[in-house]
Amino acid sequence: MSLAEIRPKSVDTEVSIKPPNMLVAEFKIVGTTPYAQHRFWKKAELMAVHQAGSAGRNKKKKEPRDFDKDYKESTYEMKDGSHGIPASAFRQAAISACRLVGFKMTIAKLSVFVLADGADFRDGTPLIKIEGEPRQIVMPVKNDTGVIDLRARPQWDEWSANLRIRYDGDQFSLTDITNLVARVGEQVGIGEGRPDSKDSAGLGYGLFAIR
Repeated sequence: MSLAEIRPKSVDTEVSIKPPNMLVAEFKIVGTTPYAQHRFWKKAELMAVHQAGSAGRNKKKKEPRDFDKDYKESTYEMKDGSHGIPASAFRQAAISACRLVGFKMTIAKLSVFVLADGADFRDGTPLIKIEGEPRQIVMPVKNDTGVIDLRARPQWDEWSANLRIRYDGDQFSLTDITNLVARVGEQVGIGEGRPDSKDSAGLGYGLFAIR
């Protein structure tokens, strides 16, 4: 039997799924309120505690707090020394903003993406470059146990960034994406103390406007 005899015959089919129509929009955003961030960097310490068990926790000596170290480790930084905002912060905020206009968040998760400018040199987190100079702040926070603790974090009082959004042109128009980013900047926010914080109503931090 020849290959021609066993090869399946072609069948004419109607294509109902269109190819992806992915587009890119770029926005210049300028902070209207301070932006603060907190990179989670104590993974190694937590692993050591878990490996030691309860005995290790009981015998652990509490070291003096180094706020300068906490501040530096909490800052996202690229290899060239520039600072950045996690790209995921903008993506999550855009998805969350869809609730304000009745657009399905499950669809937005598959339709809106943020293009990174680089990555954190320690953990590889994709970052958007932030323009501006940070300063160290010490903020009171409540741990999971309800105990108040102090955390050193970087804060930008004046900041800006170039934001590149990759989106599905069959789900959103350019005007849709522009308005969505505007709502993120005015109602959702990014970073620590944002209005859409999962733990509180926020401090009004991380808001911005499109320029």
